[in-house]
Amino acid sequence: MFTSIAAYRFVAVDAPDDLAAQIRTDAEALRLFGSVLVAREGVNLFLAGGAEAIGEFIRRLRRDARFATIPVKASRSATAPFARLKVKVKPEIISFRRDGASPLRGRSPAVAPADLARWIAVGRDDQGRRLVLLDTRNREETGYGSFDGAMVLPIDNFTDLPDALAPHRESLADATVVSFCTGGIRCEKAALWMRATGMDNVLQLDGGILGYFEQAGGTGYVGACFVFDARIALDPSLRPIFEAIVAEGSAARGA
Repeated sequence: MFTSIAAYRFVAVDAPDDLAAQIRTDAEALRLFGSVLVAREGVNLFLAGGAEAIGEFIRRLRRDARFATIPVKASRSATAPFARLKVKVKPEIISFRRDGASPLRGRSPAVAPADLARWIAVGRDDQGRRLVLLDTRNREETGYGSFDGAMVLPIDNFTDLPDALAPHRESLADATVVSFCTGGIRCEKAALWMRATGMDNVLQLDGGILGYFEQAGGTGYVGACFVFDARIALDPSLRPIFEAIVAEGSAARGA
């Protein structure tokens, strides 16, 4: 059984090459595989391995004061999600290339999964404003699932989002808009950029879809959440979809 983790943290990194080298050393020593991006704005990682090795990696990462409280979302699978380890230094840990989207200046206001589940149930926020869920992922990802009734934009890359959103900005003025993505990194940048460009009614879903699945299950969500590895997508119980299908088939045959 493999344990997979997804984690990111926006924080100033003065020497990204040194941090990348340390992360690679630790991951290799623990025989972990996956993808890690490091930039001057922080770190974004998807790693998998044995449960004890993953736990040790997290402990080592959190010894660095910059990542002492980094949130980690975990899931398990019977097969290896990654074939190798890739650690890269990039200009951004998620490419957006827009001014006003740097979380280093402060995070956008966020909504917790439990609160969003409650809002979804009634269709409005605590102030009675109508609720709009804005999917900031690309069309390949949204094809596997999204929140019921979410605004899904026809984009292929995260950098396409501003132009795709432009025709809808006026119609969203009277709503509470909650931006969401897989693990929180894109919706955090998107929410900051939207607020910087005049949309002060935007929040981010804290922890993204995976965090929502962990804390609120599948309330209001239809389908699965695409992930960037061999598991393809996870259902609301955080099982790879092909494993869920096999389990359901076995249960049906047993019945």
